[in-house]
Amino acid sequence: MVRRASASRLEFEASAVYEYPEHLRQWLEGLPKGPGVYVFHGEGDVMPLYIGKSVNIRTRVMSHFRTPDEAALLRQSRRITFIRTAGELGALLLEAQMIKEQQPLFNKRLRRNRQLCSLHLQGETPRVVYAKEVDFSSQPGLYGLYANRRAALQTLQGLADEHRLCYGLLGLEPLSKGRACFRSALNRCAGACCGKETHAEHHARLVTALEQVRLICWPWKNAVAIVERSPEITQYHLIDHWFYLGSVQRLEEAKERRRPPDGFDNDGYKILCKLMLSGEYELIELE
Repeated sequence: MVRRASASRLEFEASAVYEYPEHLRQWLEGLPKGPGVYVFHGEGDVMPLYIGKSVNIRTRVMSHFRTPDEAALLRQSRRITFIRTAGELGALLLEAQMIKEQQPLFNKRLRRNRQLCSLHLQGETPRVVYAKEVDFSSQPGLYGLYANRRAALQTLQGLADEHRLCYGLLGLEPLSKGRACFRSALNRCAGACCGKETHAEHHARLVTALEQVRLICWPWKNAVAIVERSPEITQYHLIDHWFYLGSVQRLEEAKERRRPPDGFDNDGYKILCKLMLSGEYELIELE
């Protein structure tokens, strides 16, 4: 009974804190029912409070008004603006770009580009390399995207366990010359360390295992425009080495867009790679 009463009291307190944001009602009138990005602004114009996307801007913004958990955001908001896009892809790309550039207070994901690392296969032993050292968009032989060295090595260890690869040959543990590793005695290593299989056979299985997480190099010589159409808008989303450079409504405007920045855009790669290679959208390679 005490627990049930306490839960009821907490629910009452939560509902008491939330008040419908009447001061924002005027900004709802012009919200469209189509795709795009919307922004909650505070007192100033320097940094927005929250940036979101939807295939139906009006419906999505209204859902914020029905969520007591977002009371803090609504209390601090003073106005709501939006940017229409041709479709869901344009909204997704624009949202990711705006969040990284404007750093809104209430967005917890996509706020910063972390220093990523990957596994680079050179010879028999993969090594961890970082995006500051290698161009991940064009360097072949890279496998996986990881937040840190530990995560990369954990993935390599998991692949070794799954495919009975040798920790010693992979550089995951010391290996005495001419002696089998400990996992070989447990039949968890196929025995490349002690001659039960050749190093070439071990390497071939390693390449097959790593193929599961291989990074795709940028397959075009130049930047590419992804064409997205709706009854009201046609947009050309400009992509270069997995970086989203912006969208234009006429291809002639593409010349004015900047070159991709240094580094590697993890979010752009995850959003675009499979989609651009799937054939779902019309692609135009730019000169």
